[in-house]
Formats: sequence, C-alpha cells, structure tokens
Amino acid sequence: MTMTMREAHRHADRILELVRAGAQPQANDPVAQSWSRCLNEYRLDPARPCEPSFVARVELEERRARRADVIACARYEMTTLYQQLADPEAAVVLTDTDGVIVHMVSSPEFAAEAGPLGLRVGGAWSEAAMGTNGMGTCLAAGGPVSVRKEDHFFNEFTQLTCSAVPVYDPSGEIAAVLDVTSRSSLMQQHLLVLLGMTARMIENRLIDTRYGNAHPLHFHSRPEFVYTLHEGKLAVGDDGRILAANRSALFQLGLQSMSDIRARRIEDFFQTSLEDMLQRSNASSFHPVVTYRANAALRFFAVARRPARDAKAPVLAGPGVSVPAVEAPPLPAPAARPAARTAVAAPRQASSATFLDTRLVAALDTARRVIARQTPVLLCGETGSGKEVFARAVHEVSPHAGGAFVAVNCASLPETLIESELFGYRAGAFTGAQRTGRRGKILQADGGTLFLDEIADMPLELQARLLRVLDERQVTPLGTEETHPVDFQLISASHQHLPTRVREGKFREDLYYRLAGIELSLPPLRERSDRRELIQAVLNSEAGGGAASLSADAERLLMEHAWPGNIRQLRHVLRSAAALADGRPITREHLPSLLHAPAPALSPKAVAPLAAATTAPAVPEDLPVKLNPIQANERQVLLQLLEQHRWNVSNVAKALDVSRNTLYRKLHKLHIEVSHPE
Repeated sequence: MTMTMREAHRHADRILELVRAGAQPQANDPVAQSWSRCLNEYRLDPARPCEPSFVARVELEERRARRADVIACARYEMTTLYQQLADPEAAVVLTDTDGVIVHMVSSPEFAAEAGPLGLRVGGAWSEAAMGTNGMGTCLAAGGPVSVRKEDHFFNEFTQLTCSAVPVYDPSGEIAAVLDVTSRSSLMQQHLLVLLGMTARMIENRLIDTRYGNAHPLHFHSRPEFVYTLHEGKLAVGDDGRILAANRSALFQLGLQSMSDIRARRIEDFFQTSLEDMLQRSNASSFHPVVTYRANAALRFFAVARRPARDAKAPVLAGPGVSVPAVEAPPLPAPAARPAARTAVAAPRQASSATFLDTRLVAALDTARRVIARQTPVLLCGETGSGKEVFARAVHEVSPHAGGAFVAVNCASLPETLIESELFGYRAGAFTGAQRTGRRGKILQADGGTLFLDEIADMPLELQARLLRVLDERQVTPLGTEETHPVDFQLISASHQHLPTRVREGKFREDLYYRLAGIELSLPPLRERSDRRELIQAVLNSEAGGGAASLSADAERLLMEHAWPGNIRQLRHVLRSAAALADGRPITREHLPSLLHAPAPALSPKAVAPLAAATTAPAVPEDLPVKLNPIQANERQVLLQLLEQHRWNVSNVAKALDVSRNTLYRKLHKLHIEVSHPE
C-alpha cells in the first residue's frame, strides 16, 4: 500500500471514529457538524476517492447570468482582496447558492494546479457532493466557516485551507459565498475578518446596483464612520418607505431581519422625514447631520442624497454615446475647506453612472473620492482611450461641478501659443494679440476643473510657471504684473510614462509629484470587458438614431480587433460602416479597414473577461520596478493606511510616528504616488 493510500485510510478512520463515537457535535464546531451530515445525511464515504464535478457550459452561463449583478459587484473587491493577501498559492472564489464557482481570482500557476481538483469556474462544491469544504459548508451552516487541511472530509483536499463567508442580497437572503482557498501552510488568522469586510463591500455595491432609483441614506452613531464600511445604509423610495438596508443598518437599529424594516417609513426609525434629511444634507455640503432615533434618545449622524437617476455622468464612449451603467458607491463627504475666493456653486448630487468595465468602475470610484479632498488626479492611458470623457465624468461628481470644465490639449497647441492659452494676456501684449486681451484657460477654470491633456508635451520652461501657479494658486497674465487668485481642481492626462520622461530630463520631477496626487490607468478598448456593449452603443450613435445591427461575422471581427486607436478609431470605423451599409445589417464587407489590417493578438488582459475564470496579478503590473515580497507587503500596508486616513499624508505620518519627509521618501521608494509636500 502506498504512502498516499495509507494517509487516506488514516484520515478516513479518524473521521469515522469521531462521528461514530456517538458524541453530539457542538454547535460551535461547524466542522464536526459537517462530518456528521456527510456520513449520516449524504451517505458519503471518506475512504473513497472524490471525483470533482463540473456543470455544463450552457448551465454555467445561465448561472452566471442569474448572478450577473452579484459578479459585477464582486469582481473589483475580489481582486483587491487577492492583492491584499499577496499569496501566490491562493484563490479568491465566488460561488452561487448551490456552491457552483461563478468567478475566481488567482495566479495562473495556482489556477492550473488546483483546476484538476475542481477549483475552477464551473466547479460544483456543495457539501453533499464534495464533503466538508469552505464553500459548501458555509452554505450548509449559513455562516462563516474555516476548514483547515485535515478538516476536509475527503483526503484529496487536505492540502488546502478554505475560509468562506456568505454574501447577502438586499432582501437579506444569501446570494453567494465568498471564499479564499490556499495551499499555504500558514494562513492569516484575520482572514475571516478580511472576508467579512469584503462581503460587506459587495453587499453595499449590490444595494447601489439594485436600487439606483432610490435615495441612499448613510448613518452611524459616530460621524467619522459615515461613508465607511461600518456605516448603516438604507435605500429609500420617493415616498419615504425603506426598500433595502445593509446588515450594519439592521444592527444599529436593533432589528433582526429585513422583514422588520422593509416598507416601513423613515419616520418610524428617525425623528426626521426624507425631505428634511435631504435639505439638511444639501445645506451641510453632505457632511453628516444629527438626527435621533424615533421614540428614543439615541443620536445618529446621517446623510441623504437624491437618487442616481437625477444626475447621470457620461460614460467612456465618446460624445453623444452612452453605455448602460453599473451603479457605484456614492461620493464621500467633501472635506471642510476655506471659503473660495470666487463664488462656487454647491456640488451637484453625486452621480452614480459609471461603466460596465470593472477597472473603470474602480478608477472612477477612486477619482471621485480623492477629488473631493482636493487631490490632483493624473490619468494614464493610450491615445483615444477616453481620458477627457473620464475627466468630465469626474468633474460632474466633484465639489467643483458647478464651475466650468476647461480642457487644454498641450500636444495640439504650438509652443508659442501654450503660454498665452494657459495664462492669458493683456491687450497689446504681443504682435497679433487680441485688442481686448484674453483670459487664459486657468482663469476660465476658476471655480471649476482644469484638464491638461497630454501634459508630457508641455515645454520645460512652461512647466516651471505651471508649478508656481499650482503652489501659489495665483496667475499672472502675459504683459502685466497683476496677479489673480484662482481656485480650481486639476486633472492631467498623458499617454506617455511621466517617470520615464522625468528620468530623461524632459519633465520636471517636482511638477510630476504635484500633478500625480493619485495616478489612475484607464484600460485600452481591447482590454475592456464591456467591449460588446460599447460597440453597440457607438454604432447606434453613428447610425444617426436609425436601426443598426451587426452580422455575427462583423461582430466577431470587431470584438477580435486590437484597436490601436481605441474608441476614436472605433467611432471612425463604425461611422464608415454605417454609411456603407445604408440601413442594412453591417457585414465584414462594410469593415474594409479591419479586413486589410494586420490583426495583432489580443493581450491576456483582453482575453481574460471572455474566459470562464479570471486571474489577477498579486502586484500591480504598471509599477516601474518589481518589488520583493517584503516591499510588496509594506506597500500594501501603506496603501491601506492611506485609504484609512483618506489619503491625508500628515495623519498617516502621525499614526506611524514618523516625519512627513520620511514618509514621503518611503512612499517614493515604494512607488506610491501622492501629492508632493509643499
């Protein structure tokens, strides 16, 4: 008998001995209870090999379609959790309520090794089929569970450790299970806590998605916890009736289930009405305001907002084109700020319109949060990928949304005109100047947003002037010594790698750190998971409102093309195709530029959304250099601290008991881009 067979028999004997001893499993021992169910209810034999089971592809697609909104809400959070774990031998898994894996994030190597065990999309992990395991036992027990190595019922899985938590939908029912399965010998003790936090974030996103037409109400007994993971969250209808609540809201209100709160009015729980809460929240610039528990002295701090339908931001498809949106969490409350030198309109209601692509969902959510703290944003992406449209979306949900959005393309202006375009000039300042003078783009953006596209092409001498304006918040037009105070938020963009330009001596390092308060990468068209929806939306726009359709061959050609010109190229191709088709369905013959162009292979990122399983790197791929494991973990800890302190470097430095300069040096070394110290 081989060693593996002897180990399997020893493992089976241990389970049989403990269960058949007759002792009732304790209520706090989910593993012992699971073993008992496996033997007595499912009639499983731990001594027999366990063959993994998979659902058919058609059934898998049906299951994924039924859980489409849950998967969409979970994708980004699962990738973030995977990066936090920094464990190459781990997978973050999402299953439906039957234990079938519908989404997974892992390294390609671990996915290849664990796939034969059934750990891949389509694998069925119910307790009745696979015995005691994290996903199936979580569903059977209806709560969080950890199944470590020999806790598994079948010997084949004793090399793995699984931790799983349920994910609840807005009705209070389990919608999915979130699991981390790892082969590491040392699992983090706090893993269930991390899983629970991630599940709550998914649940909050799910409320936003399913109740985008409702008024979101955020509250907590402590004001600093509003807009955090710990807040209570309600979705409220126009008539003041509560449609949905997260688990924190139920706990804070002393309720047991959704049935205790659904269809009841705000006045039943708070000493206020919906309209009163909306007015007070708007007057406070969406800082939490005080309210009290109905018929009690308990004090809460709350914020209410208008529905997402009342303010929609554009989607990343270009002028006149829209794509169905996935709801994102509401904008956090803006930080207190000194009075602006010029009148600035109150911020509009936060727009929840985002994108179907999960990377864009995450980028817009991050941009909305940091722009509210007056942090400059630097957008990176290929030419034509929609950086200006994305910047406009950020502006529309920012505290400066009432002001103008002023865009300057630094690459399209002659060097001799950039200075006058930015800073303006007085009458007669130079030959050819307008007789009345001209206000520059910076003054035009006062009270709004200044968007500097292709900032890498700005001449060096002008970079120094721009840096001075950003530091002093004053602008001096050409030909005059008068200074004008300005208050604007800055968004920059470039398709070039600015740190490389800095090393080449073509871009000022101090200006780079001033622009890159946070740096966001926008995916090119070939990597967007919403390509199909985007193609149809652009086609509808270019067809002039008439009916437009694609043949199967034409759609396949469009989906497989690499799109080096991104959305700009897509618009031109579809505009020509619509003209050639002249109202008929578009076929391959109407796409001549694609038929005769070389078809570069799609990158792994572009293929990933179409594959059944999704993988993600543990460390971001766009880092200038590779970090060793210690540096990578240190980087992750600092990112978490920055997020916890809302990217306030001074507060993070105090928390770490180091000087700001020391912290900035550490952030620079670990390639974490924040505002440079003044």
